[in-house]
Amino acid sequence: MADLHALREQRIETASWAFGNSGTRFKVFAQEGVPRDPYEKIADAATVHRFTGVAPTVALHIPWDKVDDYGDLAGYAKERGVGLGTINTNTFQDDDYRLGSVCHPDERVRAKALAHVLECVDIMDATGSRDLKLWFADGTNYPGQDIIRVRQDRLAAALAATYERLGAGQRMLVEYKLFEPAFYTTDVPDWGTAYAHCLALGERAQVVIDTGHHAPGTNIEFIVAVLLRAGKLGGFDFNSRFYADDDLMVGAADPFQLFRIMSEIVSADALRADAGVAFMLDQCHNIEPKIQAVIRSVCNVQEATAKALLVDRSALAAAQSSGDVLGANDVLMDAYHTDVRPMLRDLRADMGLDPDPIGAYRRSGYFETVRSTRVGGTAAGWGA
Repeated sequence: MADLHALREQRIETASWAFGNSGTRFKVFAQEGVPRDPYEKIADAATVHRFTGVAPTVALHIPWDKVDDYGDLAGYAKERGVGLGTINTNTFQDDDYRLGSVCHPDERVRAKALAHVLECVDIMDATGSRDLKLWFADGTNYPGQDIIRVRQDRLAAALAATYERLGAGQRMLVEYKLFEPAFYTTDVPDWGTAYAHCLALGERAQVVIDTGHHAPGTNIEFIVAVLLRAGKLGGFDFNSRFYADDDLMVGAADPFQLFRIMSEIVSADALRADAGVAFMLDQCHNIEPKIQAVIRSVCNVQEATAKALLVDRSALAAAQSSGDVLGANDVLMDAYHTDVRPMLRDLRADMGLDPDPIGAYRRSGYFETVRSTRVGGTAAGWGA
């Protein structure tokens, strides 16, 4: 039997932008009932938590979720049973950032980017958020375009200034991405680069893993294990990929990979909230219904976690120590092949929730309400 207490206490953060319109590089596909402002995004996130019971916070992206009064926004969220979580910066959607942001060769542009990052720390102060997430699209497209080493110096300076600005109890999570939009060099292309910068800064600088930001065949659970061992794994942006940064629902492309990742988390006793690993969904729901897709993603993480908790660690250790290769693999695969859905349905019922979160959402009439009331204005989407 899996550790039901651990599943009951599991926390999965949703992202405000997952509820807006998104699409491919060719078109953004509009849907009915999409939020028009941060308040409506929070209402949708609160709906996900109402039916899953394990998604009590929603991440914000600035300036997409910029408001005049963040205290009021936080109060609105609290009234609906959720809180404001990670604050995400945006240094990639301004014309000034064509050649980079904090790594740009022009000091004026670097100062502008850093000012935005520090503004996001101000917003953290106002919302009570713990984590600041930094992803930089900085890099170069052609050899000779800039000096790679100097760009790393600029990055280090910006990160140091941000780290210095953090308040008590606040952290910065540095994200990495293999490529895009910089195809020759990316300034933070991998976990090693992110780790090196975080190591130089201090214990409140951590690495965040986006599961879609890796080359095909990358052993992500190895990265998880190394960062856990070093005390530098700050969190996840969960999604799925077939080719590149596809941003599909977590577990959709490779549920076995998600299980392997969660197995490393459970093995290191890092599922606990006080372990400091933040679990967040970072996905673009282009053609599927937004709220249903987020609920499905939460359930996928729960299922992978439940299976990881079922691994017989004593039997696994015995097989490993005796060199029983197939026996050790069998222990892991037995847990993976277990159907944990009945157990999760029972757990939800015990938590006072409907055992079928998506079915309950469909029956609730929430979508019909927002489809009829969210008329007029501009629907949220990429860049809003």
